[in-house]
Amino acid sequence: MNIKKLTLTAFFAAIAVAGSLFSFPVLGSRCSPIQHLVNVMCAILLGPWYGLAAAFLAALIRNILGLGTLLAFPGSMCGALLSGLLYKWMKKLPAAYIGEVVGTGIIGGMLSYPIAAVLMGNQTAALFTFVVPFLISTVGGTIMATVITMTMKQTKVLARIQQQINS
Repeated sequence: MNIKKLTLTAFFAAIAVAGSLFSFPVLGSRCSPIQHLVNVMCAILLGPWYGLAAAFLAALIRNILGLGTLLAFPGSMCGALLSGLLYKWMKKLPAAYIGEVVGTGIIGGMLSYPIAAVLMGNQTAALFTFVVPFLISTVGGTIMATVITMTMKQTKVLARIQQQINS
């Protein structure tokens, strides 16, 4: 186990929880764009499994504190995992961005339907009910991540941080 990556996983989860204070409701879900910024950063800096762990921890803590709903689990976790996997395979920043948007917005949005219908008792939920609000949230967070990571790449800070984490 990599202590640096575990520490950063907890740090990123904390940022996502704090960032959920800046959330907004859309069609029965609570959109938290900072979670998606964190997902992309974890994908690029930590990899898919630590990113998945950070998303799970953030969703768990947000639910315990009443800052999120059960929909935070499929939304954030699918995006974090797909973003991390695509970045690991392709080593390109756009792969992480696409993975986050598709993973959260489409896959996570669709996986939220059974959770909303069965566990949350939402009788009006349908398969695509949460796709649009999740896309709104993830696109906002991914745009922020794009600005930050592209700046980090241009200034060579990203490569130095990646090297420090993996050394």
